[in-house]
Amino acid sequence: MHKNFMKPLMGLFLFVIGSPLSAQTGRFQQAVDYKMEVAMDVNSNQYQGKQKLAYTNNSPDTLTRVFYHLYYNAFQPGSMMDIRSRTIADPDRRVGDRISKLKPDEIGYLHTKSLTMNGKPVQFREVETILEVSLPEPILPNTTVTFDMEFEGQVPLQIRRSGRDSEEGVRYSMSQWYPKMANYDEQGWHANPYIGREFYGIWGDFDVKITIDKTYVLGGTGYLQNPNEIGHGYEDEGVTVPAPQGNTLTWHFVAPKVHDFMWGADPKYKHDRVQMENGITVHHFYIPGPKTTENWEKLKEFTPKAINYLSENFGQYPYKQFSVVQGGDGGMEYAMSTLVTGERSLPSLVGVMVHELAHSWFHGVLASNESLYPWMDEGFTSYATNLAMANIFQASANPQRGSYAGYYRLALSGLEEPMSTHSDHYHTNQAYGSAAYSKGAVFLAQLGYVLGEEVRNRGLLRYWDTWQFKHPNFNDLIRVMEKESGIELDWYKEYFVYTTKKIDYAVKEVKANGNNTEITLERIGLMPMPIDLVITYKDGSQESVYLPLVIMRGEKAQESFTPQRIHTETWPWTNLTKSLIISKPFSTIKSVEIDPSKRLADVQQENNKVEF
Repeated sequence: MHKNFMKPLMGLFLFVIGSPLSAQTGRFQQAVDYKMEVAMDVNSNQYQGKQKLAYTNNSPDTLTRVFYHLYYNAFQPGSMMDIRSRTIADPDRRVGDRISKLKPDEIGYLHTKSLTMNGKPVQFREVETILEVSLPEPILPNTTVTFDMEFEGQVPLQIRRSGRDSEEGVRYSMSQWYPKMANYDEQGWHANPYIGREFYGIWGDFDVKITIDKTYVLGGTGYLQNPNEIGHGYEDEGVTVPAPQGNTLTWHFVAPKVHDFMWGADPKYKHDRVQMENGITVHHFYIPGPKTTENWEKLKEFTPKAINYLSENFGQYPYKQFSVVQGGDGGMEYAMSTLVTGERSLPSLVGVMVHELAHSWFHGVLASNESLYPWMDEGFTSYATNLAMANIFQASANPQRGSYAGYYRLALSGLEEPMSTHSDHYHTNQAYGSAAYSKGAVFLAQLGYVLGEEVRNRGLLRYWDTWQFKHPNFNDLIRVMEKESGIELDWYKEYFVYTTKKIDYAVKEVKANGNNTEITLERIGLMPMPIDLVITYKDGSQESVYLPLVIMRGEKAQESFTPQRIHTETWPWTNLTKSLIISKPFSTIKSVEIDPSKRLADVQQENNKVEF
């Protein structure tokens, strides 16, 4: 794709909890305001916490129960995550049977010690990674209640995303570490047990105080409120930080309008700050060494570049800081931050940073329910990553070629399942990963083929403008694209998302017809698509024929990088063949090819071109 088709969106769009969205669409956003204090014992790897949660029910429904996620309970032998990881046909190599072998001081746990609502005790039951809470009185629509909780946790040995003492020596990757209210939306509660997939949360404000050994350096979500007391690279220029009294420090972070809170901690972290011209501060936290220092020093150039590129092309990044933290088991996105393994080559380090940063748009701000629509985050993030990496490294090849290749492998593997499958319930990890990442990216790339690159790109900015901080589903995306293009797209959604039907078109025959040329095309696959047909003549000139589907009820405009159209004619999806008469002698034609741009995800491209 040509980068000049991407146009900037200027300005910072604001979000208000309980917005007019409800009146316009019947949708609503619940709201949360967390205040937490946690004390970490770095010797036992256990922590004690207090949480005050103001929960606002913006739904039209009366709630008699609520649910909290207790993610750390997954890291225990016999848990659902353990069983699933050991019985799925293609286990995640990072997990495998490791959970089953954890010792008592290596497991994770997160337990509620006490819980009240508006001062009244509640009944609660811990069901592995879900806390089921029966309320003493219902939460009425448009009311706010306050939950007060005391909890305790143990940080598991690093296995998946979160944990302690990673292979790279990072002490703490603290994600999914606190009792987190499950989301309630127009589809009801989403109290999914944690078996290894992604997350869905409620936007709100976090005020978090973390007390930990004074030698530890912390970084992650939020804005540090007491930098000149903490130091460790946060202090203002010229400030002398006083020596702490005692053996601990209390770090105070606030994070507005986020749906999660992550922090990493290690006494060996080096903290680098980069101040961008637009006011965004980039933080890098890593353990210096021969496998990290040189590349992390260079990373300080690339993170701001990526933020600027993604903001120009997908919507302005809405926060004033982003933290890249060494930790975790690969790369994982969180609000204002990411955990990444750090002992990588420079291209790998930049690649994982860009991917996790790009999640800030699709997971962090748009935040579709990733259990139901993982491809709307992972796929769109992969699409954006491919473009950003090509821009940063000035690559000339098709940025999306890897995603197309991944989709083709999936489509021809016999393992493909519809993208509408719940992320926890794919039969194999391969089917989930290829659908969510590769096919999801192809969904957007191919949408540029259907609508035209410029229209698709405008649609993505309109999507951001319309649906940021509102949990869009795939119908919302389709409607934005329909409004931007004037083309009906329900068929595209229904075929590409709901089914595993494949695209396969062929040039069946090209022959003389008097002084003209007759071209016959054939649809072999079960998914219909519009066709761009390019005719190359022996003198080197080119022309194109455009065959939109009848059910599109419209057509894309001529794209500037494609040959001039000489003919447009609709193709009903019910017709398996289509014949065209071109007013040029057969003897002048060198080749006829379906979609030379390779944006059409045709699984059998050998039959797309004939040459003479």
